[in-house]
Amino acid sequence: MEEKKTTTPEQISLAELEDNVIQAIREIYDPEIPVNIYDLGLIYELTVNEDRSVYIKMTLTAPGCPAAGFLPAQVRERVQEVPGVASAWVELTWDPPYHRDMMSDAAKLELGLMF
Repeated sequence: MEEKKTTTPEQISLAELEDNVIQAIREIYDPEIPVNIYDLGLIYELTVNEDRSVYIKMTLTAPGCPAAGFLPAQVRERVQEVPGVASAWVELTWDPPYHRDMMSDAAKLELGLMF
């Protein structure tokens, strides 16, 4: 019988870890828009460092967005749950200001903004 090899979180490549982090972020939705925040274009920067810490720079759809009080914390908590992530840091920025051109084509299609 052949032994099944298992991969520990520490053996996952940084590229795989980044993909897993992106998938985790895609599980988080803007409370007012039925599209995940990654495809919505709210994630401006995502860096997985050699020490497996993750840095995320993100924005919200508007400075007065009610999600400002909880969405960045939700992103940090969800990313920290990804196997292999040592820690996560989320920075909220308003520069550049968000606009709908930041959405993926799939998000635009889902929202009926692309014909």
